[in-house]
Amino acid sequence: MEATQHKQAIRAWVMYDWANSAFVTTVGAAVLPVYYSKVASQGLAPNEATANWAFTTTIALILVAILGPILGAMADFSGAKKRFLTAFVLVGVTGTALLYFIRTGDWLLASLFYIIGSIGFSGANVFYDSLLPHVARPDEIDQVSSRGFAMGYLGGGILLAVNLAMIMLSPESMTAQMTRLAFVTVAVWWLVFTIPLWRHVKEPPRRILSDEGSFTPIQASIKRLAHTFSEIKKYRQLLKFIIAFWLYNNGIGTIIYMASIYGTELGFSSTTTIGTLLMVQFVAMPFALLFGWLPKKIGTKPAILLSLGVYTLIAIGGYFLQKEIHFWILGFAVATVQGGSQALSRSLCGRMMPKSKSAEFFSFFSISEKIAGTVGPLIFGIVSKVMGGSRMSVISLIIFFIAGAILLQKVDEEEGIRVAETEEAALSGVAMADVG
Repeated sequence: MEATQHKQAIRAWVMYDWANSAFVTTVGAAVLPVYYSKVASQGLAPNEATANWAFTTTIALILVAILGPILGAMADFSGAKKRFLTAFVLVGVTGTALLYFIRTGDWLLASLFYIIGSIGFSGANVFYDSLLPHVARPDEIDQVSSRGFAMGYLGGGILLAVNLAMIMLSPESMTAQMTRLAFVTVAVWWLVFTIPLWRHVKEPPRRILSDEGSFTPIQASIKRLAHTFSEIKKYRQLLKFIIAFWLYNNGIGTIIYMASIYGTELGFSSTTTIGTLLMVQFVAMPFALLFGWLPKKIGTKPAILLSLGVYTLIAIGGYFLQKEIHFWILGFAVATVQGGSQALSRSLCGRMMPKSKSAEFFSFFSISEKIAGTVGPLIFGIVSKVMGGSRMSVISLIIFFIAGAILLQKVDEEEGIRVAETEEAALSGVAMADVG
């Protein structure tokens, strides 16, 4: 019975990646950037629309980065990881559905609704990720994390294919209407496929430390954050990894957020930009599963380093991008490493943190991810404005990949895992049972 429930919980956890990845594909990467550039930003110069999209992404991610640590510590203290996840899912679904009302010239309103949707998506992911160490055993965490990304690519790809069929097969007079309706399908898909997680993933046990009995959730969360910062040297390997992740994920995040609108700026057709992103979803699925298996052969850290080498070549290729076929080739290359690099980063981080502080620590991991999503697109947007085009923005990404790889090589993952296990045992010894 316990084994069945464990498998059921893993399937339900993995299914959330299927649910929320529709936001990434249809809204974040494929349909909205093109609609934003061609319809919502009608009347603006192409590079100005690109820059506005970059700044919109930056604002959304900064807001989540500010809220993340306090909410993470609060969720750990109150035993409410699933409740916090639910609140952010509802915010994200609402923001996504509101995109239906965007029409010609409404770029500012489109930015506002996208920011709301992004806050919901990114905030929910903090708590979704924090459930991983509770759902998966240490010996299966790489595979479970990779399965999540693989299912995300499949689910996001399927709905994107449906949405593209709606848009491209409709009469020209109905294209805008079908595009806006696609945003509604994302909101419904996200909400419906979150149900398995709500049903089958249990809220992890609440653990209150002996001096926190009379604290309010906000007081306790601030105290826990202060305590974590005061002992940050204890988690030296985890801290090193998070900084390394911050560096290389700047490049990864920027490619995800800016690829479609960059292709549009270069004059590539919607068929190429959106079709390439659709291809990425289905090619990325088997490669994400491959990366879940790869650590057993070469180790988690070497597998991540391999992906960063490929990304460096992609950034160089992006500078020389001339023809639409080149966009397809680079998209295929991205598909081979995108899911694996992120899945293994998530699982490695999960192994180097105490389970009882998973939401708090994953909020720091998430901050590095979100700031990566702010600094990369922000620099991309600034360089695009200054240079009057985005080619130099693309080539600049190699700095993030190389710097991140250098620091990642210095991370002692075995020491980081040992510290996490020791700290978890100590926390278990001083915790009081939650009888509330």
